[in-house]
Amino acid sequence: GSGIETTFTQGEDACLAALVPELPTAPPDQRSLLVVGTLADVVEDQFARLFAAAEVPVGFLPARRSTELPAVGPGTRVLLAQPFVTDTRDRLAARGATVVAAPYPLGVEGTARWLAAGVAALGGDGERLARAIAAPAARARAALGRFRPRLEGKRVFFFPDSQLELPLARFLARELGAVPIEIGTPYLHRDAMAAELAWLPDGVVIAEGQDVDRQLDRCLAARPDLVVCGLGLANPLEAQGLATKWSIELVFSPIQGFEQAPDLAELFSRPFERRARLRV
Repeated sequence: GSGIETTFTQGEDACLAALVPELPTAPPDQRSLLVVGTLADVVEDQFARLFAAAEVPVGFLPARRSTELPAVGPGTRVLLAQPFVTDTRDRLAARGATVVAAPYPLGVEGTARWLAAGVAALGGDGERLARAIAAPAARARAALGRFRPRLEGKRVFFFPDSQLELPLARFLARELGAVPIEIGTPYLHRDAMAAELAWLPDGVVIAEGQDVDRQLDRCLAARPDLVVCGLGLANPLEAQGLATKWSIELVFSPIQGFEQAPDLAELFSRPFERRARLRV
């Protein structure tokens, strides 16, 4: 067996956590921001430019090259880019780093708040950051407007798969007008998800763990407009007449940041577009 307990994304967390003891020790007076969680190179470059505009020194874990491991110490501020790297988060804290509370960088709202939290933690220039993000945020909002008519009011059911479910549901609800009716997640780390929980709609059901039989019963009874689930459930649910989105596609696509927000919205709109084209 793989040793992965809840979800395959836990493999990334185990990998990064194993790297923490190998990271160099930063001098006590060295202050820096460490972004934790794998990002596509294009997304990492965008974030690096925006943090640089606010005069914030930033490193990334994992580093792009194995010979460039970031240093960590009491002056390190940890900003999670992925919600499933909580063991890594805890090990970095044990080495003296401080974890920054923030939502995850999905959508315009989440990305702006995530960047601002990182800049504030290092005492960077918030006004310079605001100027740097103004144009990409405006472009992203305009682009999201194309997808809102397709997604607004759509009822969405999330099966537990990757631990991305809460920030994805928040993005759909707050920026596209969708209605999450149940958000399943394999594991709920309330501290790491505090900002996301505060932004979710009142009354939404959050189901922790993977009791698939009962979740299937609730899903089929609710008849949502869209089901976000793993590959093993997608075809059977499609056969039941439900539209589905493969959750694995949301893990392996570049979806973080302003430029990628419209791409994320498009991933959710595709099942509806496909059904519209296939309808006779």
